[in-house]
Amino acid sequence: MSEVTEVTDEKQPVITPVRVIVALCLVAPFVAMLWVGSYAKTEPTFVGMPFFYWYQMLWVLISTALTMIAYKLWQRDQRARKGGASK
Repeated sequence: MSEVTEVTDEKQPVITPVRVIVALCLVAPFVAMLWVGSYAKTEPTFVGMPFFYWYQMLWVLISTALTMIAYKLWQRDQRARKGGASK
């Protein structure tokens, strides 16, 4: 009896340096916020606000920037894979 192998046209996921950077940009805020022990303190204060609060507010801005960077890199990667126009 002969075995029949089924061939599919689906492409396997490709891990590229750009995709690793995108993943790191998206994971960094989660790691920073889930590691509570690193920021569960009151000192140093900033404008009278305990570290615990201003650290989290700073990560809101950092998360926004990292998400924007990840999105732009992802768009560039997708255009490069499809061979589309660069814009």
